Amino acid sequence: MRKIFAAYFVSLDGVYEAPQKWHFPYQNAQMEQAVAAQMDDSDTMLLGRRTYEEFAGAFMNADPSNALAAHMAATPKYVASTTLDDLEWKNSTLLKDDVPGHVARLKEEPGRDILLNGSATLMRSLLREGLVDELRLLVHPVVVGSGARLFEDVKKTPFHLADSAVFDNGVLSLRYEPR
Repeated sequence: MRKIFAAYFVSLDGVYEAPQKWHFPYQNAQMEQAVAAQMDDSDTMLLGRRTYEEFAGAFMNADPSNALAAHMAATPKYVASTTLDDLEWKNSTLLKDDVPGHVARLKEEPGRDILLNGSATLMRSLLREGLVDELRLLVHPVVVGSGARLFEDVKKTPFHLADSAVFDNGVLSLRYEPR
């Protein structure tokens, strides 16, 4: 069975929103390697509407010689949205209703793991349904002070630390699995 892992850049105070405002001073080879490993571990992406729109805007018409853009274009993307009717980005499938049911069936299909990225609302709903198998957090050594928190409105959910590393830039790479 495939796993769903949710991957996020997060600040010390739990903010995941707008990482473009605070993440880049910490970008280094270790961070790039961690993100590349996430892509290598997965062959499918699960996105919410806002993340889909942001990623499509950044990568849909990007230079195909850009390795990240090429990977994103080739990867099957499942988009949970009640407001979108059409998806223009190639290899994208819309999930309009019964998202947990669709995701549970997707986990049963053959393939590598499924990367859930950027869509905290979707992650929280799938976490409540017991469908998230792993959290991969890159915790940045910065207090942002304001912005959406990753785990707003989530009931107590125990995890155990499966792996950790400290990068040269002070970022903690943490991998958690539900108990």
